[in-house]
Amino acid sequence: MHLAYPAVLAVLLFCTGLCGVLARRNAILVLMSVELMLNAVNLNLVAFDVWLRDTLHAGQALTLFTIAIAAAEIGIGLAIVLMVYRNRGTSDIDKLRDNAEGAGPDPTADPDRAAGADDTPGPDEKAEATA
Repeated sequence: MHLAYPAVLAVLLFCTGLCGVLARRNAILVLMSVELMLNAVNLNLVAFDVWLRDTLHAGQALTLFTIAIAAAEIGIGLAIVLMVYRNRGTSDIDKLRDNAEGAGPDPTADPDRAAGADDTPGPDEKAEATA
């Protein structure tokens, strides 16, 4: 078996995953793209293990370890995405940049509210309203 065939396929898979990570806005699709990149790495590990005729099969053992880590990563990542979706109502990555709880009002939305002015009337306004 020539090493070029699985290597080219792995490069194509990795580039597709990288394009998906950089271009997608949905967090679940980003996680799927990361998994695609990990599968490209696994393909390279097994291909080089077969090509080198390693007696210990270190590439295949490392591939099993990578698959286990990827399964844990996708489980934790999906749980985080679901919790963010429940709290924020969206899984769009661009809208989730402000993750602080109680970040307060947007100062660009209303300058009076950002300066600390509230809607309760002061003592002078109460006197004018009763007169």
